Amino acid sequence: MAELQEVQITEEKPLLPGQTPETAKEAELAARILLDRGQTHSVETPYGSVTFTVYGTPKPKRPAILTYHDVGLNYKSCFQPLFQFGDMQEIIQNFVRVHVDAPGMEEGAPVFPLGYQYPSLDQLADMIPCILQYLNFSTIIGVGVGAGAYILSRYALTHPDTVEGLVLINIDPNAKGWMDWAAHKLTGLTSSIPEMILGHLFSQEELSGNSELIQKYRNIITHAPNLENIELYWNSYNNRRDLNLERGGAVTLRCPVMLVVGDQAPHEDAVVECNSKLDPTQTSFLKPGKLTEAFKYFLQGMGYMASSCMTRLSRSRTASLTSAASIDGNRSRSRTLSQGSESGTLPSGPPGHTMEVSC
Repeated sequence: MAELQEVQITEEKPLLPGQTPETAKEAELAARILLDRGQTHSVETPYGSVTFTVYGTPKPKRPAILTYHDVGLNYKSCFQPLFQFGDMQEIIQNFVRVHVDAPGMEEGAPVFPLGYQYPSLDQLADMIPCILQYLNFSTIIGVGVGAGAYILSRYALTHPDTVEGLVLINIDPNAKGWMDWAAHKLTGLTSSIPEMILGHLFSQEELSGNSELIQKYRNIITHAPNLENIELYWNSYNNRRDLNLERGGAVTLRCPVMLVVGDQAPHEDAVVECNSKLDPTQTSFLKPGKLTEAFKYFLQGMGYMASSCMTRLSRSRTASLTSAASIDGNRSRSRTLSQGSESGTLPSGPPGHTMEVSC
């Protein structure tokens, strides 16, 4: 009840016939509470229907935070605990959030019919304008993991004026080379789709440890009722084109970018390479640490978070966010996965730092 009493409605709106100011306030408050609980929508695009869930109310002159999840996950398993984490409350109070589910990945999604042509990652990126048009949002700050990070990057390259910033976790901007393809084909002969996806989400060291977290996600993916859909998303990811990023070239991300990778994560080298191809004055690089605090500083640098909101991020941590220092040696090898959910640190694999750990 205390939270409800703190809501102040100052905007004047015409009353409906027979409506009193008190009932109007109650109706608007009820609508706002409903939005805070999340409203799920679907919109038709040239490449099929896409589902997304909106939390919060739009803020004047502020972009929406739009998230896109990795293969084998959906928006809930990938992002919900992160945005429920205590340190994220300062952020979610100031931004409306749009969580996109890749087609067929939403809860309760029916299995696509045999022979269905799943959209490419480029086509998934081309669905985003339909979402923003439906919601009447002009700009976003994108937060993506793995395949989702690639999709948001592709969208930012084709619609740079609508992207104010990107947080890209475990991104691989490169197409598969012929050696990668050969290795992928050989792995497919001996491993199931769930095991290959787990190898994408977690490091081999983590998989060998077979922790409770690994067992949890192995069970989720193996017994997913939409496993056939997940395989289609997985195939699209493995058929991605090279983003062809080039520092100082015509193809580059022109908005502020925060690159995030877990220590010894499967895509660590790819993220480091991506960092080398982006504008160092616009790019931050984060190794295991407090993602929520880094996110706050990232938003502050864009002019959206007051300095009073910044709390415990140390000077040394801030220094580690600079691109110049990020690709040097002397990388920390401390493991944070087992500590994640209690300390808020960033673990190695994407599910950890976006789900269990809440960063």
